Amino acid sequence: MSVDKRPAFESPARLVQAPPVAPTMARPAATVFGAVLVVCRVLAGVVWLLSLAVQWRQVVTVDLGIPLDDDAAVDAGSNAVLVVVLIVGAIVLAVEVVLALLIFRGSNWARITVMIFATLSITWSAIDYFGADTEITLRTTLITLALDILVLLALSSRNARAYARRPRVRSR
Repeated sequence: MSVDKRPAFESPARLVQAPPVAPTMARPAATVFGAVLVVCRVLAGVVWLLSLAVQWRQVVTVDLGIPLDDDAAVDAGSNAVLVVVLIVGAIVLAVEVVLALLIFRGSNWARITVMIFATLSITWSAIDYFGADTEITLRTTLITLALDILVLLALSSRNARAYARRPRVRSR
């Protein structure tokens, strides 16, 4: 039996204490995995935006119940809304890529920001599921929900926290 094996239950006082960390600490697997999962979340977002663009007319007419018939003004307005949604989505995904790179480099604020957004996304999915009876399916939110949960688990690990909070070596 190893001496430095962690017990199954630890007192809260011991969990608050950060493990001793050297400035040259190797990047933990949890940090790498968390950054990769954020990139996977971005890829899932790209697929979602592309599928939304392809199925936009169906989403507007069937899901939202807005008749598009052959009215050119309504169709132009619908296309303008699609462009705005795609631009905002692309900006959000670009920010997520930057956050993934910062997490990989060891940024604590980026790690915490991603964990906050993952928590909000998980909470929103739970409220939507229990309150609005929205199904969680592969087509809707299952992939993003699973990625958010895995991101939260990876980035909240003890090693990922220690790496992000390690003292920095300043080059002169």
